[in-house]
Amino acid sequence: MKKIFTLIASALLAAPLMAQDVLTIDQCRSLALQNNKERKSAALVTQRQDLTVKSTRALFLPDFSITGFGLYDTGDGTLGLGLTGLKQQLTSAVMGGMQAGVLSPGMAQWLGGVGEQVPDQLGLDYKIGFVYGASLVMKQPLYMGGKIRAGYAMAQTAAQMARQNERLTDAEVIQQADEAYANCVKATELKKVAEQYKVLLEELNRNVQSAIKHGMKMPADQMKVQVKLNEVELQIRRAENAQRLAAMNLCHVTGQPLKSSFAVNSDYPAVDDARLLAASDITSRPEYALLEGQAQLAAQQVRMTRSEMLPQVTLLAKYGYAHGLEFNDKNLLDGWNFAAGITLNVPLYHFGERSNKLKAARLKQQQAELERDNKSELMQLELARAANNLDEARLEVELAERTLAQSRESMRLSEQQYKAGTEPLSDFLESQAVWQKAYESQVEAHFQLYLQSVAYLKAAGRLVE
Repeated sequence: MKKIFTLIASALLAAPLMAQDVLTIDQCRSLALQNNKERKSAALVTQRQDLTVKSTRALFLPDFSITGFGLYDTGDGTLGLGLTGLKQQLTSAVMGGMQAGVLSPGMAQWLGGVGEQVPDQLGLDYKIGFVYGASLVMKQPLYMGGKIRAGYAMAQTAAQMARQNERLTDAEVIQQADEAYANCVKATELKKVAEQYKVLLEELNRNVQSAIKHGMKMPADQMKVQVKLNEVELQIRRAENAQRLAAMNLCHVTGQPLKSSFAVNSDYPAVDDARLLAASDITSRPEYALLEGQAQLAAQQVRMTRSEMLPQVTLLAKYGYAHGLEFNDKNLLDGWNFAAGITLNVPLYHFGERSNKLKAARLKQQQAELERDNKSELMQLELARAANNLDEARLEVELAERTLAQSRESMRLSEQQYKAGTEPLSDFLESQAVWQKAYESQVEAHFQLYLQSVAYLKAAGRLVE
């Protein structure tokens, strides 16, 4: 579903950003995930681990291969087979038969003549010449001490870890996109605050000028207002520069040209309280899953090492053709043949090489489990700290809203008193400055609330489901 969503978002965002009126937070996240190089690299690692799983699973199945050979040798000669012993045995048998009365004298004489005709040696002429052949060979592991199963389990664990690493990368990219987006909103809001403050000062300046013309105010009052106007001009310029830099940073995070022109929503994205309440532990965090995967890999490595100390049984089968080796002008090898067998390898003694390796693998497993437990406690502390920061951010928003309302009411009363002549201009200017600071604090409080909510979801592993 995430890949489908990315493809749809890519199609929707194919047009230049300057052609859009408003860029939403979801579009920012999609662009950031689409163009982030670290995320692309993590996706390639996941694909590679999936292929490794398929490759390891194939080890359970037979392995077929074709082998061939060819040889030319000029060697030839004669193999002499001695027949002297055969002649002696035949003579002894004839004599024994005559004595026992089994053979008649005529038959004995005939057999004796046959024995006389048997040569002392029989020669076999041979010639090596050109020998060749090819075979289809099959190897099927029957029992490897659990080595193949352990390797397959390790490959599956590594693939799961790659997916969790991809989740972690996505969460970091989303957090960066959210922070860049919130900075744009913050810069836009601070610029609005400065502009509203300028509007108030300009209206006050016009009133003071009118009062000076009628002799009701002194020129010094106008100078006080002008000083504030000069300060707000600088604040507006700083707000514009901050807005421009925030927009460039958002372009960088989303992978767009730095000079792209676009607008963002003037409000911060809504904070989902239901998701925040659902995030209560760290077991959903990709970091925890990676630590658990490392412990599982270490356990599988122990099984892998132990398999080297157990017997290994393999089935072998061959079917092929061979030709060559002439004996008396006839080929000894000339036809198809089938062969099958079983190989057994039983380790006996290796002077502690494999047993020490097994002990080292077990120690590594213990180390991985200790690291998982230790970092799990640190992540619990991080989640508790994020919850505290979020709670403080909520309170800060409530206090900022209350302070802004109080400062607005105070400014209204101060304006009435100033117009009635019961309050000096300096107090009225101070009430306006207090309102401006309260407004800025309210904008900053909403900014921190959203960032703290994102940080809390990330600490709980709920930013990327």
